[in-house]
Amino acid sequence: MPPEPPDDADGKPDGGVSRRDFLKGIGAGGGALGAGLLAEAPAPPKQGMLAGARHFGPGPVAITLNVNGEPRELKVEPRVTLLDALRDRLDLTGAKKICDRGACGGCSVLLDGKPVYSCMLLALDVRGRAITTIEGIGAKDRLHPLQHAFIERDALQCGFCTPGFVVASKALLDATPKPTLDEVREGLAGHLCRCGTYTRIYEAVLATAGRAGGGAKTS
Repeated sequence: MPPEPPDDADGKPDGGVSRRDFLKGIGAGGGALGAGLLAEAPAPPKQGMLAGARHFGPGPVAITLNVNGEPRELKVEPRVTLLDALRDRLDLTGAKKICDRGACGGCSVLLDGKPVYSCMLLALDVRGRAITTIEGIGAKDRLHPLQHAFIERDALQCGFCTPGFVVASKALLDATPKPTLDEVREGLAGHLCRCGTYTRIYEAVLATAGRAGGGAKTS
């Protein structure tokens, strides 16, 4: 077996890719696969952009997040995820912390209108972007048509995954107002329901779109 090429201080063979860059690539790829059809996380900075970058931390820093159409000021450490910022700092507990690794969809929110796993994003990285949580989609006194359909079609049992499904379903219907059953299945593929109510969830989405006797608007 030929000897391995010598590594430099960063573990980078001459003319090759460093172990650090390789692992970063694996992490980015795994995140994209785990998110299914969810929107991609912010892209890493291009080479040469770090020179003038502002460094945060290690202690809490003041930031402003645009949540449900309102600016919300808070202080978070740079390592705090968007999910933890929403739940623990802003008392918006609709997004659920279930797997905490981008695998179940229970923490989904809309970021600039696209569904994302909030457990996979840092709060610092979404400053200046429009964040919509389940609280911004509907409330007890003004349920969204999707929420009505979920109730009417009995599309929930324990209800823990329901906020994520509603958020993703709204994004799906906003992009595809008249989806087919296959499109609904594909659009919600990044979400897990431990109770197994997938069939009724699909029925609720199709009903809201007007394909199964619903006809309600999604806005």
